[in-house]
Amino acid sequence: MLHEIDLSRADLNLLVLFEAVMEERHVGKAAERLRLSPSAVSHGLRRLRDMLGDPLFFRTPKGVSPSDRAVQLAASVADILARVRGVIATAEPFDAARSTRRFTIGAPDGASLVFLPLLYDELLEAAPHVDISVRQLLPKPGEVSPVLAWRDAIADLEGRALDIAIIPSDVVPTRFLTRTLYEEDFVVAMRARHPFARDPSLQAYLAHSHILVSQGGDETGFVDRVLAEQNLSRRVAVTAPNFMFALAMLAETDLIAALPRRFAATHGSRFNIVVAESPIKLPRFVMNVVVPRVAVEDAGVAWLVQRLERVCAPLRSSKRARARRE
Repeated sequence: MLHEIDLSRADLNLLVLFEAVMEERHVGKAAERLRLSPSAVSHGLRRLRDMLGDPLFFRTPKGVSPSDRAVQLAASVADILARVRGVIATAEPFDAARSTRRFTIGAPDGASLVFLPLLYDELLEAAPHVDISVRQLLPKPGEVSPVLAWRDAIADLEGRALDIAIIPSDVVPTRFLTRTLYEEDFVVAMRARHPFARDPSLQAYLAHSHILVSQGGDETGFVDRVLAEQNLSRRVAVTAPNFMFALAMLAETDLIAALPRRFAATHGSRFNIVVAESPIKLPRFVMNVVVPRVAVEDAGVAWLVQRLERVCAPLRSSKRARARRE
């Protein structure tokens, strides 16, 4: 007969303590974070060591260093605590005006820098104590399939590392709910008085050096795939890890770049950046909120999705107006 573990001996607070020490790598800092005394944290670690049969952390001149066993346990403990926090959050009524929750949103920076200022203004008025953490999402390098390109974001949603993902894809498993925030397309961005602004032709486009946003440093992207279909190519002279980095580079060089239209319109002026329509037909994207259907049962997550839809409504309206003019 299998030996049954007596869970009545386990204290969930010990896992919270483990998480804090693991992240801080310092007993004193973990104690401050948990609003406990260092001796209380040390006592909790002794109990946890006895329960798990491992030293877990070793003292160092700068704090503590985790054992191999502690490193192995870290992901499981984080998952357990995330699920418990989710259960507690759904059990309590969500009051936006009083809530002190922190939500984690994953998005490409070309999108988060568009919706986040709008969302933050909304939170200041409706939920002044709610906090937002934003994680940078980028597609898998070289992956053209939407399902595969954003699979890490989907995995993070399922693992509760993210509350919400905002990605340019609506091809997601049926266990996820999607809501369209806005449509996006790309323009050619450059410094003011750049020669391409006077001659935005295909020939000039191919003649100039380009900057490509690629977190992994890949020298080709979707623009290059479009060009290859026409037996054309460009020179990618520089790759940048994010769109804001690309804006700063454009301001100081003769490089040009394909950037999201709304991102360039929102932040380009502070870098003295101008835009032109692309001489090649580039794909349009739909920026979608993606969230597990089960997570929408959490009133807080459901509220945040509704607020995102609300603050992005003007973006959807302006897109339709431009489409009619075109």
